[in-house]
Amino acid sequence: MLDALNAPAAPAVIHRADYQVPDWLVPDVALDFDLDPARTRVRATLTVTRNGVHDRPLRLDGDGLTPLVVRIDGEETAEWTLEEGVLVVALPQDRAVIETEVEIAPATNTQLMGLYASGGLLCTQCEAEGFRRITFFPDRPDVLSRYTVRMAADKATYPVLLSNGDLTGSGELEGGRHFAEWTDPFPKPSYLFALVAGNLSANRDRFTTMSGKPVDLAIWVAEADLPRTHHAMEALKASMKWDEEVYGREYDLGQFNIVAVADFNFGAMENKSLNIFNSRYVLADPETATDIDYDNVAGVIAHEYFHNWSGNRVTCRDWFQLSLKEGFTVFRDQCFSADQGSEAVKRIEDVRILRAGQFPEDAGPLAHPIRPDSYIEISNFYTATIYNKGAEIIRMLHTMLGALDFRKGTDLYFDRHDGTAATCEDFVRAMEDASGKDLTQFRNWYSVAGTPHVKASFAGDALVLEQSIPDTPGQTDKPAMAIPLKLALFDRTTGTHAGERLEVLTERRTEIPLPAGERPVLSINRSFSAPIIVETDRTADDLAFLSAHDDDPFGRYEAMQQLMLDTLVAGVSSGKADHAPVIAAVRNTLTNNALDPAFIAEAVLLPSEAFIGDQMLVVDPDAIHAAREALRTDLGRALLSHWQAAYAAHAPTRFEYSPSAKGARRLRNVSLGYIAAASADDAGAQAFAQFEAADNMTDRMAALGTLANGDADQRVPALDIFYNRYRDDALVIDKWFSTQALSTRADTLAAVRELQAHPDFTLTNPNRVRSLVGAFSMNQQHFHAASGEGYRFLADMLIALDPLNPQTAAKLLPPLGRWRRFDEPRQKLMRAELERILRHPGLSKDVFEQATKSLA
Repeated sequence: MLDALNAPAAPAVIHRADYQVPDWLVPDVALDFDLDPARTRVRATLTVTRNGVHDRPLRLDGDGLTPLVVRIDGEETAEWTLEEGVLVVALPQDRAVIETEVEIAPATNTQLMGLYASGGLLCTQCEAEGFRRITFFPDRPDVLSRYTVRMAADKATYPVLLSNGDLTGSGELEGGRHFAEWTDPFPKPSYLFALVAGNLSANRDRFTTMSGKPVDLAIWVAEADLPRTHHAMEALKASMKWDEEVYGREYDLGQFNIVAVADFNFGAMENKSLNIFNSRYVLADPETATDIDYDNVAGVIAHEYFHNWSGNRVTCRDWFQLSLKEGFTVFRDQCFSADQGSEAVKRIEDVRILRAGQFPEDAGPLAHPIRPDSYIEISNFYTATIYNKGAEIIRMLHTMLGALDFRKGTDLYFDRHDGTAATCEDFVRAMEDASGKDLTQFRNWYSVAGTPHVKASFAGDALVLEQSIPDTPGQTDKPAMAIPLKLALFDRTTGTHAGERLEVLTERRTEIPLPAGERPVLSINRSFSAPIIVETDRTADDLAFLSAHDDDPFGRYEAMQQLMLDTLVAGVSSGKADHAPVIAAVRNTLTNNALDPAFIAEAVLLPSEAFIGDQMLVVDPDAIHAAREALRTDLGRALLSHWQAAYAAHAPTRFEYSPSAKGARRLRNVSLGYIAAASADDAGAQAFAQFEAADNMTDRMAALGTLANGDADQRVPALDIFYNRYRDDALVIDKWFSTQALSTRADTLAAVRELQAHPDFTLTNPNRVRSLVGAFSMNQQHFHAASGEGYRFLADMLIALDPLNPQTAAKLLPPLGRWRRFDEPRQKLMRAELERILRHPGLSKDVFEQATKSLA
């Protein structure tokens, strides 16, 4: 393990139990920006009031700032100190006006937190603690202030000046400069402050709220990108209408702006009335965006808009309550997306994402509850647990209370806490008060880490359900959870059941009496009613039966996936497995014309290699890859005529973005993958023909991915054609990088090393880093190469990236933290890279926290 003498000093740990209300409040803030990429001057005027009876000084957070001037009630003063970046001012009075001036350099801000430069723009990212990189302020979410903002800049370079709220003034200044003034009447925490300056053009539209109030909408992008904003605008209007209809939430200002930027650590940011987006979640057209991209644009647009109520009007008291806004809002955007397309397919997609990202997190050294107890760096807790598991916990409340009482609960929550900083407990209490139901045991979901396991078995004339939760760091001997389980018991002869039932498990062991007779076939956790791992003694025949007869789409999908998983795990363990039951079940699904093609495509896909590994005590990447490829090849060959028929039956017509058209493309491209797996003589030519003829990025990328995984003569020409066609479009070139990083070819690691040296690769753009480094770390076969070269590559990239962008670097580390799941040789190699990272001088607290917890 790491030599304690060489380990860096541990940063301070922040504990939820230590929360105290702010000593000073800031009801009003006036900010004056003299914008310049090399030297921006920020003048801040804060009206501060003492909160309660105490004699503690005013403490204003700062990060990398030096005050040029400090004034108290208009008088310059030297009565202040800097303590680890915090400006400390002793104030005898209970109310004062504090003025500060600082200078910052957006052009050199590679962390992309605070005010920074991106593609000729100046823009901000303040969540969670970026505002302190702009000016001195009590940078915490429970200090809510009304903001007035004035910006001045060179008009030719920055003709558009945007901030939160409504535009209240603008004009010309000497020297070719101009100014704009914005006022936001709604008190907000500093993390929701936003500013954008640049040469932008707007796609403008208007929305009329349910009370008849007009809202001016604008999506700001580079002029050349305007044609690619139509889908985002339609998604914005649809989400505004949906939130009115489903939650009764109306927009509250006269303007709503979205700005797309190229360099962004996150997906998007819900700043009040000025959402700033990673451009990949705004720009979409058939030529450059896949169906998944289109779906993601709509989902993220909706997510950030929904935050106007679930996050902005009601924000979180402290960062331990992060899931209060994020889990709730993810649930809302999932429901919105389900209503816009196929509810069944959307549910499958959401569960797949949860299992791929959150379940491993729950099973590893970084496991934490959705309301954590401590952190070193809060940016490390923007996790799948906070977002995706948090959404599942809200969904369970919806299931247990029913739609009517859940809506009563959200209405009460919004009414009770509007304009305040709330807690997870406030949300649960509103649900309790509105529904009259006791949620005491349900609260365990907020404080307990780990994924519950439910073992289902038949004993005599009863269905026995036993729950348990594995130990996680710092948590053992966990309480029983309230688990809502949707069940159905199928009659094997008739293929029907007597009705779905909802059982809320509250004990460690629950017995459900059954009528006498033949043992039924169990459909359990229907619609994925709880984020749990189900263990059953269902046979291959049971699973095949459910894959053909279950009337719950998720249950049907789950049965097929479990049948595949059981077969694959057997193949890994013994080196051989009977593929016939899977082939028969896939044939039955593939040829069932009553099923939605989009559902068929999801059901017939094999589980990922990573998910197969999650089922095993010790992950063997080589055996998993061999077993999966063997089954994939057999499925391709045994059903080749059916894949070819499905491919032909869903031949493309003119591109259309609709559920039916998306489903047809999805099934056609899955079929192409199986045709290639069968090593059909013309598979390469077939894929290349699709690549060249495609009128949309979905079909082109599917063909390119098929070629990139194989040895067809067309592989290199296709990659070259793709690069040359899109070399000036950064978002599409990201796809080019990730396709090669995810390849199953034997030379993938060498190719990734070459791509690292490619002129278009840069560590300063998070999207590009994720497209190569992040994608490769998800390639289980090659990242976990027995030589350890995959681990060394990731560690090299993290060490290089950390000084530039600690947040992005830290988010790439978790794959190394799962070392305990692998064989001893790989464990040693992974630990060695974690220790090498920790020995690196000047390590950020972001990466330090992730690495130390991974080794603990």
